[in-house]
Amino acid sequence: MQFNSYKFLIFLVIVFLFYWLVFNKSLKKQNILILAASYFFYGCWSYKFLGLLALSTLLDFAYGFGVASPNRKKARIFLWLGIINNLGILGIFKYYNFFATQFQLLFANIGLHTNPVLLKVFLPVGISFYTFHGLSYVFDIYNGKQKPVSNFIDYALFVCFFPLLVAGPIERAGHLLPQVQQKRTFNYFQVVEGLRLILWGLFKKVVIADNLSSIVNKIFSNYQHENGTTLIVGAIAFSFQIYGDFSGYSDIAIGTAKLFGFELLSNFKFPYFARDISEFWRRWHISLSSWFRDYLYIPLGGSKKGKTKAVINTFIIFVVSGFWHGADWKFIIWGFIHACLFLPLLLLNRNRAYTTSIVAQDRKLPNLKELWQILTTFTFVTIAWIFFRADSMSIALQYLKNIYFKFSNNPGQLLDLHGYIISFAYILPLILGDWWLRRDERSLRKAPFVIYLFLGFLIYINFGTYSTFIYFQF
Repeated sequence: MQFNSYKFLIFLVIVFLFYWLVFNKSLKKQNILILAASYFFYGCWSYKFLGLLALSTLLDFAYGFGVASPNRKKARIFLWLGIINNLGILGIFKYYNFFATQFQLLFANIGLHTNPVLLKVFLPVGISFYTFHGLSYVFDIYNGKQKPVSNFIDYALFVCFFPLLVAGPIERAGHLLPQVQQKRTFNYFQVVEGLRLILWGLFKKVVIADNLSSIVNKIFSNYQHENGTTLIVGAIAFSFQIYGDFSGYSDIAIGTAKLFGFELLSNFKFPYFARDISEFWRRWHISLSSWFRDYLYIPLGGSKKGKTKAVINTFIIFVVSGFWHGADWKFIIWGFIHACLFLPLLLLNRNRAYTTSIVAQDRKLPNLKELWQILTTFTFVTIAWIFFRADSMSIALQYLKNIYFKFSNNPGQLLDLHGYIISFAYILPLILGDWWLRRDERSLRKAPFVIYLFLGFLIYINFGTYSTFIYFQF
C-alpha cells in the first residue's frame, strides 16, 4: 500500500475516524487499533513476511528484560542475542547472497571452484528499518537509557507504527515509547500541520520526484549514447529525484503520525543547502546518520582517542552506512566517497563548523562564500549519487568517464531542450520551497492557503502512477 495511492488515502481516513470517534476514550484500544492497522498496512506489501516482523518484534521485546538484568554478564548475553537476532535477519535476507557470491569469486581467483547455495527470497520491505528499531531498544536498555517495556502492545507499536514502518524515520525508544504510553487528545492545530506536511510530501514525491524519474531513467539507461551535458543533467536530476522522493516520504510519515497525536523525529533539514559534507550529513537522513553516530561511531571511540582512531572510525561508519543501503559494491563505494570527502574536515577540525547555524540565517540570500560552499558541496554529493543510482559500479565509473571525455572534448554541446531543460522546471520549485522553509522544516503553516490549493491541484493531475518510493528497496 503506497502513500501515493488512493488505497492509502481511504485506509488513512478510516483509521483516523475510528481512532478519534470510536476509540478516543481508551488509550489501550487506540494502540490496539493502530497496531492492527500497522500490520494490515504491512501485510498489503507482503503478508508472507508478517510472521517475520512479529517474530523479530517478540524476540526483541523478550531480550529487553534480559538486557535489563543487574547481572552484567547475563545482560551482555541477552544484548548479544539481540544483536545476533537483528543482524542475523538482515544477514540472511539482505546480505547472504552477496557474501556467498563474493567468496565464490575470491576462491575462484586462487583456483578453488565452489558452488554456493543461494537463497531465492525477496527482501522484506522495511527490514533495515524495523531491525534498527529493535537494536536501538536493546542498546538503550543495556546503556541505562531505557527501561524494558512491560506491555507488548506498546512495544510492538513502537516498532511497527505504520507511518515509519517501511522507510523510517528510525525512531528511538526514549522518544516514541512515551508517546505510545501516554493518553493522546485530539489537537486541531496538530492535525492541520500534519495535513500540510502530507500535502507537501506528496508534492515532492508525485509532482517532482516521479516526473524527474522518467528523465533520469532515460539518461542512465542510455548513458553510452548521451552527450556529456545530458549526463550532467541526469546526475543533477537524480540528486533532486532521490531527495524529493525520500524527504517526501518522510514528510508524509511525519504528517500522518501527527494526525494520531504522535511527533516523529525529523529526517531531513534542507541538505542541499549544506555548506560542507559534515553539515550535509547532519541534514540528510538524520535518523540514520544519528543512529550510526550513537550506536557505532561513539562506541568505537569516536574522535576521543586521537586522529588516527577518528579517521578509522569515520571510514567504518560511512562504509557501513553505504552497505546498509544495499548488498552491492556500488553502495560501499558511495559510502567510501563520502568518507573521503569528510576526511579533510576531520583533519582540519572543521567537521563541526556548522552544527547550529543555517545558511543566510539573518538574510534573504546567501553571500558569495555561502553560495560557493553550497554549490561545491552539492557537486561532490551529486558525483557520489551516480554510484548510488547506476546499475553497477562499472556503469557508474563509465558514466563518470563519459561525462569527463564527452564534455571536455565538446563543452559547447547543447541539450535536447524539449526533453531535458524541463527537468529544471521541476527542480526549481523544490529549491525555492526549501529556501523559504529553511529555518524550520515544519513551518508550512506560514504558507498562504492558495499555495495549498495549487499544490493540491498539481498533485491531483499527477496522482495515480503509484511509483514505489526509492528507499523501500532498503
